[in-house]
Amino acid sequence: MHQQVLARLRENILLGRIEPGQALTIRGLAAELGVSAQPVREALRQLVAERALELMDNRRVRIPPMTIERFEDLIAARIVLEAEAAARAMPYVTESLIGRLEAEDAAVNTAVAERDYDRWIGANYAFHSMLYGAAGQSAFLPLIESLWLQVGPFLRRAIRTISGHYTVDRHNEALAALRRRDTMALRIAIEADIRDGIAHIGSTLIRSEALGAGTGADAVRGPSTSSGRAGVVSEAV
Repeated sequence: MHQQVLARLRENILLGRIEPGQALTIRGLAAELGVSAQPVREALRQLVAERALELMDNRRVRIPPMTIERFEDLIAARIVLEAEAAARAMPYVTESLIGRLEAEDAAVNTAVAERDYDRWIGANYAFHSMLYGAAGQSAFLPLIESLWLQVGPFLRRAIRTISGHYTVDRHNEALAALRRRDTMALRIAIEADIRDGIAHIGSTLIRSEALGAGTGADAVRGPSTSSGRAGVVSEAV
């Protein structure tokens, strides 16, 4: 039961169903999930240890609020770990894996067009985790998952502000690098995917809120280009 509760809470955090700063109670979560308090308590303890949640003075837990300093640290860590994880996966990449990655990328495209945030974030995470997991069990994977859990709630909030425009599809660049077995190009594509996506819109959103400028789409809209995916800054990863 503990693992089932933990999986549900991980999914809710990763997909951004819980807002940054939102407080959670054991009793409330137990009622929502239809379980006793004990597995919820154990799951929350683990998520606090992973820094996806933080313990408050009143013994409640919450999604940590996002500051520009914390956000930039998380993005820098993601770039380092994910570029390296992708490079280490290259020797294990098969045509079958590339086909599955293409399917996940197509799912991202569909979700973007339909503004389906659960599918958007979920398919995007599946694309990245499927690639990084090609090498099997790795010390990188739990670290990367922890970073995604810490960014997830803010990611959903950020992509809701994006208005329709075009930019380069970095997933396509990563797929092209995989087909060529070009490890350096893959590193560059993954880093650019993170920098052009959530790193750009997230830092802009945080700064605009700090200045009291609001969170409208105009605050985070980037320049249009003639190629790429409609309605999303990169994959907003």
